[in-house]
Amino acid sequence: MDKLTRQIADFAVDLSYEHLPEEVVAAATRYLVDALACGIAAHDCESARIGRRLARGAAPERYPGRILLHGERSTAESAAFVNTAMIRNLDFNDQYPGGHPSDCLGAFLAIAESAGADGGRLIAAIVIAYELFVRISDVTGLRYKGWDQGFAIGICTAAGIGRLLRLSPQQLAEAVAIITVANIPMRNTRAGELSLWKGAATSFATRNGVFAALLAGEGMTGPDRPFEGKHGLWDLITGPFEFEPLPTSGGPYRSPDVQLKAWPVEYNAQLPVWAARELRSQVDWREITDIEIGTYTFAYTEIGSEPEKWDPKTRETADHSMPYIFAKVLVDGAISVAAFEESAYRDPSIRPLMNKIHIHLDDEVNSLYPNVVAIKVKATTKDGRTLSIFPRDPLGHTNNPMKDQDVRDKFTRTVEPVYGKEKTAHVLERWWNIKDATGAEMSQALALLDVKQ
Repeated sequence: MDKLTRQIADFAVDLSYEHLPEEVVAAATRYLVDALACGIAAHDCESARIGRRLARGAAPERYPGRILLHGERSTAESAAFVNTAMIRNLDFNDQYPGGHPSDCLGAFLAIAESAGADGGRLIAAIVIAYELFVRISDVTGLRYKGWDQGFAIGICTAAGIGRLLRLSPQQLAEAVAIITVANIPMRNTRAGELSLWKGAATSFATRNGVFAALLAGEGMTGPDRPFEGKHGLWDLITGPFEFEPLPTSGGPYRSPDVQLKAWPVEYNAQLPVWAARELRSQVDWREITDIEIGTYTFAYTEIGSEPEKWDPKTRETADHSMPYIFAKVLVDGAISVAAFEESAYRDPSIRPLMNKIHIHLDDEVNSLYPNVVAIKVKATTKDGRTLSIFPRDPLGHTNNPMKDQDVRDKFTRTVEPVYGKEKTAHVLERWWNIKDATGAEMSQALALLDVKQ
């Protein structure tokens, strides 16, 4: 077994909920509540409907999975797919440069009940996944090499599921080895005209991560050196790297560095929303003749360079389109999930304003990223005036974090249209205190989420 596989497995086994710092438990709770809000709001999304159709009638005797919000059971891996599809659908859940660690949570919630997990074990699994996700994202640079975030999500899911199932260090290492060699997805998922798969790709990765852990628990063995061996990750893709020391080896807790979203758009579009609101406060959009936006490489390649972003034909392309999002906020003053209904993003009346938006790489902005997220906006008006703004670090960024009340407010306004005021408040309080739940109380909290209850 190579060093990295052993590091991951030992960390997942050794991390103790009882020794977690209070601020780390608080951060994990915020991520969990935030992810639930995103999933509840998207409970009837198309990807979840597809997954549910395939999942029905498949509940096994061993480790049945709970499909959140719908009162249904299936295999743990099918439930993980559906749960993650709901959490990811609105692109409103948390992120760290490299992807969305909360995508793992759909898998943990799928199997927590059948694993007999209490709140502390669930929180520990979340911290394991987040700590690993940050480190994998930092050292591999896979997204810059054309590979997708599902690689990290698969490993983090397997590690967290292994903890929930109380796998031995050797079993957990086998699960990590299996998922590492079998789950390296291409980033084509997020290029061109985006499809339903954009929001479901990591659902597939969590499904695979769950299955890898279940296989290992039953005795399946994995490749001996998935990272460091012949034709392993180092050999084929990344070259050698080392993790920043993990918390159980004296390293810092990095999970609180994960960022939350104030708006239901791709993370690199969070600051453009704030920028468009600021510009709108200074000038009527109808008076604007040209808008120049200077941004950093990842935002440019992800949401501001391809021609499809100026004429989105799918929901997934629209929430990854800086020109659409910026123009929509200039007109409406804010952005909500309604902006990604087909009638909104295909509205021909907004295309002329979008066509006034030009996006380019800015060296200064690029040099600040990712420690500081910034953009430069310069608007020219019909009367020849020039308006310039240089905003930085949107609400939710590590330098401008969302506080507990911000997350609670987001949960309330996102979930009330589904549950109503009274149930929303009840669910929020139950899950805000989930760390103290017994196994039986965990089951009750999961049942409480059902939309039709």
